[in-house]
Amino acid sequence: MKTFNTMLKTELKLSLRDMNMIIFAICVPIVVAVILGIIYGNEPAYDGADYTFLAQSFGALTTIAILAGGVMGLPMLVSDYREKKILKRFKVTPVSPTMILVVQLVIYALYSIVALILVFATLAIFFGYYMVGSWVLFLASHFLTMIVMFSIGMMVGGIAPNAKIASVIACLLYFPMLIFSGATLPYEIMPEALQSVADIMPLTQGIKLLQATSLGLPIESVFTPIIVMVALSIICIAVSIKFFKWE
Repeated sequence: MKTFNTMLKTELKLSLRDMNMIIFAICVPIVVAVILGIIYGNEPAYDGADYTFLAQSFGALTTIAILAGGVMGLPMLVSDYREKKILKRFKVTPVSPTMILVVQLVIYALYSIVALILVFATLAIFFGYYMVGSWVLFLASHFLTMIVMFSIGMMVGGIAPNAKIASVIACLLYFPMLIFSGATLPYEIMPEALQSVADIMPLTQGIKLLQATSLGLPIESVFTPIIVMVALSIICIAVSIKFFKWE
């Protein structure tokens, strides 16, 4: 445990110095939350709705950090560590190279939790937001969404032949989901054709689940997103374990 804590502190310091996660996982969701708050305020999500547009968007905003860490941060870092022989060096030490991967998962999970707290605080303090649904169900949905995105990132980083290709794949996954899954541009205001494309993206399913739990909607309405995310997580984790390249 002491070794793990030491490695966690070291890797976290390196991550904070890099600033990428501070910008994309912490600052971006807060900025988007403020922009949506200024534009829509406490307007109803639609005519006759019992909840506001911001209440509907809260779950989506919390996924920006998950997306940044899981789909962008993890693949690039894992492939970079492999290319620099860092993972290979750990294999000849008493410390398992698996530990450094677990440390990275913990770090990106911490970023996601911090972003969740700050987005909620921003909306609550400045725009009067409050949670309508169950915090327990919402946090469970948040954790499931995190598992899906992290499993995708680990799979990409684990099987990409080099850091350059991992970076390209990460970008191809990250930006479409950031823009079209509902994380930044609200899913509800998209044209139907664009919504059909967005439904293919795994993050869209996570956002639908987060919206349902944060608004207190019947959980039966999001059985499909749950099934899709669980199945995708199992597939990505299985592929990662089977084909992960340590060197």
